[in-house]
Amino acid sequence: MAATFTVNGKTVTVEHNCKLMRYLRDTLRLTSVKDGCSEGACGTCTILIDGKPVKACVQQTDRMNGKSILTVEGLSDFEKEVYVYAFGAAGAVQCGFCIPGMVLCAKSLLDTNSDPTEAEIAHALRNNICRCTGYVKIIKAVQIAAAVLRAGVIPEAETDWRVGARVARLDVREKVLGTGIYTDDMQLPGMLYGSAVRSKYPRARVLAIRTEKAKALPGVACVLTAEDIPCLTKVGHLKRDWDVMIGVGRITHYLGDAIALVAAETPEILEQAKALVEADYQELEPVRSAYEAMEEGTPQLHPGGNLLAQRHVRRGNADEAIRHAPHVISGHFSTPFTEHAFLEPECAVAEPWGDGGVQIYCSDQSVYDTQHEICPMLGLQPEQVRVENRLVGGGFGGKEDVVVQHHAALIAYLTKRPVKVKLTRAESILIHPKRHPMDMDFTLACDNDGTILGVKAQVIADTGAYASLGGPVLERACTHAAGPYNYQNFEIDGRAYYTNNPPAGAFRGFGVTQTCFAIETLLNRMAHKLGISPWEIRYRNAIRPGQTLPNGQIVDESTGLVETLQAVKDVYESAPYAGIACAMKNAGVGVGIPDTGRVRLAVEDGKLVIHSGASCIGQGLGTVLVQVAVETTGLAREDIRYAPVNTFAAPDSGTTSGSRQTLITGEACRRAAALFQAARAGRSLAEMEGEEFYAEYLAKTDPLGSDKPNPVSHVAYGYATQVAILGEDGKLQRIVAAHDVGRAINPLSVEGQIEGGVVMSMGYALTERYPLDNCKPTARFGTLGLFKANAVPKIEAVIVEKAGVEQGYGAIGIGEITSIPTAPAIAEAYYRFDGKERNRLPLADTPYAKA
Repeated sequence: MAATFTVNGKTVTVEHNCKLMRYLRDTLRLTSVKDGCSEGACGTCTILIDGKPVKACVQQTDRMNGKSILTVEGLSDFEKEVYVYAFGAAGAVQCGFCIPGMVLCAKSLLDTNSDPTEAEIAHALRNNICRCTGYVKIIKAVQIAAAVLRAGVIPEAETDWRVGARVARLDVREKVLGTGIYTDDMQLPGMLYGSAVRSKYPRARVLAIRTEKAKALPGVACVLTAEDIPCLTKVGHLKRDWDVMIGVGRITHYLGDAIALVAAETPEILEQAKALVEADYQELEPVRSAYEAMEEGTPQLHPGGNLLAQRHVRRGNADEAIRHAPHVISGHFSTPFTEHAFLEPECAVAEPWGDGGVQIYCSDQSVYDTQHEICPMLGLQPEQVRVENRLVGGGFGGKEDVVVQHHAALIAYLTKRPVKVKLTRAESILIHPKRHPMDMDFTLACDNDGTILGVKAQVIADTGAYASLGGPVLERACTHAAGPYNYQNFEIDGRAYYTNNPPAGAFRGFGVTQTCFAIETLLNRMAHKLGISPWEIRYRNAIRPGQTLPNGQIVDESTGLVETLQAVKDVYESAPYAGIACAMKNAGVGVGIPDTGRVRLAVEDGKLVIHSGASCIGQGLGTVLVQVAVETTGLAREDIRYAPVNTFAAPDSGTTSGSRQTLITGEACRRAAALFQAARAGRSLAEMEGEEFYAEYLAKTDPLGSDKPNPVSHVAYGYATQVAILGEDGKLQRIVAAHDVGRAINPLSVEGQIEGGVVMSMGYALTERYPLDNCKPTARFGTLGLFKANAVPKIEAVIVEKAGVEQGYGAIGIGEITSIPTAPAIAEAYYRFDGKERNRLPLADTPYAKA
């Protein structure tokens, strides 16, 4: 039945019923309407229907007759400028994928309430998820927008872009208005749609794959199996153990394994064709846990066995220290799988390029890593595989592995046609690597004054079906398990095992969120046992400049743990139900692994253009690099342009991981800018047209197990203290997060990172679940337990700046540490509230716990 309605003031008629979101995106090309889940759960597709916010993904066009639809594209010019200003000034935009939906919720509210309270704004945003910001600055943006709309005049934006300025991010406009291009927004002429047929069982031998019926369906361009892969049949971020597709006679590793790839002219034909691919299996008993994996007689899932990695870190003699200590406590702790839940599902577009090569457009955390994984699969040289980032709708570590890029590249290479391969939200929840679940046994020994004498620990991790970054995550979990304290007797043994569960890999905090929960919880219990304050026991043991960490590194003058403790002391001591925890986190890869940032500056069309292969996944790296360039060269903001991230015009700046880009690539940018400034000699940019300036910075460190008495494991560490405060109802009332960041390049962005990281780990501590049933995830996006705007307490970000890092204007990465101490701080708050010790996440017996 035909339906006639208006979209942004224009009358349209739809003859054949379809999902409203698909009509708006695919037919009208209104890209502000984002496809985040297609389940009515995330809110990225929010539009206004007759003035009310509605999720377009669950509406049908045949029900729109006579209705008026508004998307961000249909806002008045003045409204557009108001929201661009407000969201920029507030620092409300990070990855940006949720922002158009938030803007329309704000408009709906402000059209009827010109001066809403914070609570009213949070209520209006309650059905829209943001995984980056923690909602604090989005609520502030709506307040600013309300004030500007009442005044009728838009203030001037900040123009000082030097280091330390609170400037709006450079990509605010395109993200607020929906004009910025994420990979799923791309449409190429003649583009196919591709997807994988997945395994029916977590562990089974594939006996046969029949593709004839699918190939015979009109509109199907290809049906590929493992036999069609030109060269290497495995990919992998560090270890090539991940099957591109499982071939006949091979054994599947998890339910996310691809057994065939299908490409078709339309998404509808694609789904029909996938259903026609038939496979026969011999079902095998899966390995469901790390403990099953280590049992004698258990099937060996990979050629080297079920043990992916083992890490042993030792300094001093922990056993002796514990044996002679007057006070010893132990505990067993468990943390779960966690889903990243970035708002943008994985998507890649690939097309033939040059003489037999391919070009890939994607939203991932390193274009060079993607190139590195795809070249051997296709048997091509790096210059034949070009990779370019589009906007990245969040990552948090979950987009470090290739899950769609290689499949898109393979289809484009073999069909000689462009193709889009995109995961559904259900596929995303199944396929990409998660946070490692860990079981941990810790023992802590102290003297009568609470001085730490020694710590001993064991960690068991489930790394799932494939390696991903399981080895480095385990390593970081072990090296940071000692905490940010000054003692010299430490020993830990960590093991990560393959299972048939979904893979586990990088996730914000990189293993340290798990072990920090254990050591910080034990430290709180030790304080109670000794009758001293949990704040005081940390202050007495806190690492200070010139002292030695348990890993042997002598820390530098930037070490600000004591200052973060001092920043929260009054807040902590004045609240009856307050919990506290500290953390440290490395900036940079460290432990002897080559870690280089690279930047090429070029004068192009009268602008100084920044070329860097470092992906921006919402942390605001482009803005940081522009501020560094402004500070170093003295140029105005409008004289500098930040170029797209790719492998063909930008140098390899390493993976966006390990809180490394601001420091490592920021220093490379500073060096390149200094070369430009030295060569400038009073010349104008027009006179320097075509000149280039390249620089790099190698963050040199010592390997794990170095025989040096005081090895440099990392070029810098960030430190933090967080305090969680409960109200009389047992709900979170306030969180204060004090973070030592060295130098804040952009304090507005730093605050946003802190707020977002805190809220993410509030979910980790209290509400988020990723349940598995026989290796199969059972959660949908709407049941993951993500915090919503109306449930977030007051969050106060305290920036502690302390000089001491020479590189990158003294900046220390902030992306990961923001999530690390939150869970143990909350656990301690609940202990003070009800006297119950909690050793497992999410915490039980709280107002947030599911029945």
